[in-house]
Amino acid sequence: MTIQISSILSPMQLTAVIWPDPSGGYCSLNLETGTTTQGVSVEDALANLEEATSLYLEESPLDGKPSITGAFVTTFNVPTIG
Repeated sequence: MTIQISSILSPMQLTAVIWPDPSGGYCSLNLETGTTTQGVSVEDALANLEEATSLYLEESPLDGKPSITGAFVTTFNVPTIG
């Protein structure tokens, strides 16, 4: 009998940061694990990040809850120097 782990475990909500790559496409980063990847679109970058993070967690599971919870991403400005 084959048991699918995904049906037993509840999903874990993690944080994705996605930004445009100057050379084209998009880069993505998961804050909790440090996994990074890229894609030609935002959707591709997110799907690739989900896959990369899942593979990472298979080898290095998080003990308990992620160390960063309730994270958010914003921007801020600093004065131009010079």
